[in-house]
Amino acid sequence: MGVVEQAHNVKILGSGDRTIVLAHGFGTDQSVWKHLVPHLVEDYKVVLYDNMGAGTTNPEYFDFDRYSSLEGYAYDVIGILEELKVSSCIYVGHSVSAMIGAVASITRPDLFSKLLMISASPRYLNDVDYFGGYEQEDLDQLFQAMESNFKAWCSGFAPLAVGADMECVAVQEFSRTLFNMRPDIALSVAQTIFQSDMRHLLCHVITPCHIIQSMKDLAVPVVVSEYLHQNLGGESIVEVMSTEGHLPQLSSPDVVVPVILRHIRGDIVV
Repeated sequence: MGVVEQAHNVKILGSGDRTIVLAHGFGTDQSVWKHLVPHLVEDYKVVLYDNMGAGTTNPEYFDFDRYSSLEGYAYDVIGILEELKVSSCIYVGHSVSAMIGAVASITRPDLFSKLLMISASPRYLNDVDYFGGYEQEDLDQLFQAMESNFKAWCSGFAPLAVGADMECVAVQEFSRTLFNMRPDIALSVAQTIFQSDMRHLLCHVITPCHIIQSMKDLAVPVVVSEYLHQNLGGESIVEVMSTEGHLPQLSSPDVVVPVILRHIRGDIVV
C-alpha cells in the first residue's frame, strides 16, 4: 500500500470494470457509505477513503495550510486516483466532497466520467442575489460554540444536521464520527468549508454532474441545487428527494440508495 493510500485509509472492494469513488463530508468518515456499498460491490470496483482531518486519520498528517482551501483536498483525491492507477471513475461526493470532486475534475477531467453531488453547496454564506442559508453572524456563533465546548457543540449540531433527535441511530452515528475529530482540526475544517466560495469555478466543471438533494436540509437550502444546475459548465441534472437532513444516505437509506444507484447507472440524456 502506498503512502497516500495508507494516510487516507483507502479500501478497495468489489471487482468490476468501472470504478466508483465514495467521498464523505465534514464530520464523517467512509463508514457513512455503509448502506450503499453492499449494492455496488458486485458490479463495480469501489474505492473508499477518509478525508484528512477525519477522526480515523492521523492528526499529525493534517497540514493546516494545505487544508485551508478545498484545493488541498482536491489534490489528495487526484493523488489517490493516481496511486491506484485509476484512469476514470464515477465520483460520488457528499457535502464538501462534492465540491472537492468538482475542483479535482477541473484539474484532471480525464479522471472523472461523472460526478454525483449529494447535499452540495458552492457557498454557504448569503450574498447579493444568492441564498446560501447563512449570515456571517450565524457562522461566527457556530465557530465560537465549537471552540468553547466541542463535545456540547457536537451533541447539539448532530441532530440538527441529520434532521432527527438523539434517539435516531443516524444521529448517534454522526455524533460519534464528529466527536472523533480533534477539536482544533474540526474547527479549522469547518471554517474552510463554511467560508468557502466556489461559485466562480462552477463554469469550468465540464464533467456531467448529477445533483441529489434533500427537500429539507439545515446546511443546504433546496434552491442551491438549482443554482448549481444553472451554473455548472457541463451537463447536469437535479433530483430533490422527499428526505430530511444533510446526511440522507445515513438517515434515509431506503429512499436514497435507490436514487444514488439510478444516477450511477444512468447517464444524462440531452
